[in-house]
Amino acid sequence: MSQPNLKARESGGLVLDGHAGLRIDGARLIDTLERLGEIGADPAGGVTRLGLSAEEHAARVFLGDLCAAAGLEAETDPAGNLFARRPGTRRAKPVLLVGSHVDTVVQGGRLDGAYGVLAALETLRVLHEHRVSLPVEMVVVAFANEEGALVQTPFWGSRMLCGSLENPLAATDRTGRPVGAYLATAGGAPDRLADVAWPPGSVAAFIELHIEQGPSLERQGVPVGVVEGIVGRTILDIGVTGEAQHAGTTPMADRRDALTAAAEIVLAVRRIAAEDRVCATATTGFIEAAPNVTNTVPGVVRLSAEVRDTDPARQARGEDVVREQCARVAAASSCRVEVTATMRSRPVSTAPALRGVIREAADRLGLPHLTMPSGAGHDAQIVARIAPVGMIFVPSRRGISHAPGEDTGPGDLVNGANVLLQAVLGAQAELGRPDGHDSSPG
Repeated sequence: MSQPNLKARESGGLVLDGHAGLRIDGARLIDTLERLGEIGADPAGGVTRLGLSAEEHAARVFLGDLCAAAGLEAETDPAGNLFARRPGTRRAKPVLLVGSHVDTVVQGGRLDGAYGVLAALETLRVLHEHRVSLPVEMVVVAFANEEGALVQTPFWGSRMLCGSLENPLAATDRTGRPVGAYLATAGGAPDRLADVAWPPGSVAAFIELHIEQGPSLERQGVPVGVVEGIVGRTILDIGVTGEAQHAGTTPMADRRDALTAAAEIVLAVRRIAAEDRVCATATTGFIEAAPNVTNTVPGVVRLSAEVRDTDPARQARGEDVVREQCARVAAASSCRVEVTATMRSRPVSTAPALRGVIREAADRLGLPHLTMPSGAGHDAQIVARIAPVGMIFVPSRRGISHAPGEDTGPGDLVNGANVLLQAVLGAQAELGRPDGHDSSPG
């Protein structure tokens, strides 16, 4: 399969003739965002739509219904990834993949991931409604389980598509329930996972639109971010084993308190980034103690440590220092500390040509833009293993994300979707020879 040549330049390309004036239906986009946000709406606030859960499956059903109403085709692969395309398109050629994910963290926001999927679907609807013929077929994707909040394998869907996840059926939730059990009830097919990976050369490029999840764009009053690179991420699962003992009768000097040892690790993880500047960020986001009762010294604790950096050497050094600190705490506390890396994603750069296409799209719309890194991980960094990638950011109010307060103004959401539409049109000049305006769908 031949792959279109994406030139390594940042000057951008010309939009398909006659379509520079196309715009998305802003009211329709905002309406679908509101409706999708009702799936998994959490009574305690925000949205809880965990990857490979019944709620994520319901979101895919919702997307499939939107596609059917718009005259588009939708299908879910065995890993739970949903794809939407125009009917009658040629499936043997490389495609321009556009989208994100629809799963959330616990009590997350309604825009993280979901905005990129619905804006991509809106873009495809506009192209279909205006019968725009594309040299390179655009396919919308909603990747399954990007967050890894239930089944502990972040970027599950994109890693499966890229064929980079070894032994996928070994993935489980924190209780040990296997991923196959979730797939069987979430529209996937655990017995056909070998069919998920796309052949080499089948993705010409990938573009992902996302909320920034940070404060930079809002603080600088800039409506569009052109992402130049995506941070690398290492997740470590840490188990601390001490001895459960009576809280009233065990002398303080005789205790092997797993929670106290874990607390030392939590503080050490923070110091690695906040004080020692070993890596950009280091975070403990999960902790669980047993037996978790007030009158017993904790005997077992599980916690996570996450290290991020745009420099792979600093990312690796951050992991090394976390392990060193765990060994130090183990020796001082007489507890056993075990550290297991559950995920490593490397930092990646976006394609210069796609950065140029996105800048041109923003310029065409009269929207100022800022070139910036992404401190959050995204499916784009996984797809970068097999194809050039580009990313577009829109502002996040007060930089809040992964929380109920996550929000972006409607105007910014519509602007970002229009940049995506124009970037898709502009990318065609880079990916293939335009064949203009036609009466056929593709």
